[in-house]
Amino acid sequence: MPGWKDSPGSVGNLFKLFRNPEVDRGLAKIHPPQRLTRRSSGVGEFTRTISGREGLWILDLGPTSATNITLFTEKGHRVYTADLLTASQDPALMIPGEKGESVIDVNGFLEENLKERGPVFDGVLCWDVADYLPEALVKPVIGRLCSLIKPGGMLLAFFHTRDAGTDAPHFCYSLTGSDVLEMRSTTARSGSGPGFRLQRVFNNRHIENLFHDFASLKFFLARDNFREVLATR
Repeated sequence: MPGWKDSPGSVGNLFKLFRNPEVDRGLAKIHPPQRLTRRSSGVGEFTRTISGREGLWILDLGPTSATNITLFTEKGHRVYTADLLTASQDPALMIPGEKGESVIDVNGFLEENLKERGPVFDGVLCWDVADYLPEALVKPVIGRLCSLIKPGGMLLAFFHTRDAGTDAPHFCYSLTGSDVLEMRSTTARSGSGPGFRLQRVFNNRHIENLFHDFASLKFFLARDNFREVLATR
């Protein structure tokens, strides 16, 4: 497809922001990250569904994880990454609003980070992006993702419960097994400031409204203040 430069077993360059795994490993040596391990029913179902299939297109929306890239490319899939939270903090996104206030250029953000190319992805790992994105971007981002997923494709998302608290740390998620995640605190990872702060807590009805264009939703309630949602296009 014109404008798409990728090859099987490599990371495509469709999206604006990529993080260099070599740089990330260097930062990790300077600032040892907090690491947690958890089992995930949502990840388990996601991986079972794509098991045995080849040549799938997978989009990972968290901070770049070399582990995830390796896991999927070794299975013959194409992996794209887009660090949407980092992109959302770009000062260049701010434009004057109708009343002279600064607002986010939503259309510019989507064009730079999630170009409209038709339904091309078989799976999207959205993680907990929706909980941390600026309000103006949440619905447009989910809407754009819906248009990028093939019929029958899946999106996996995590949502915090109220028990998580406003200071819930933001993590980079890496798959270390069919249903096991390693979670690294991005604050410890970067060693700078408080990291991303939780912006909101969705209840089930909010989540259903957010994914209203998807064919079905499946909820998994975890024990560690997370709800996991597998949305099928």
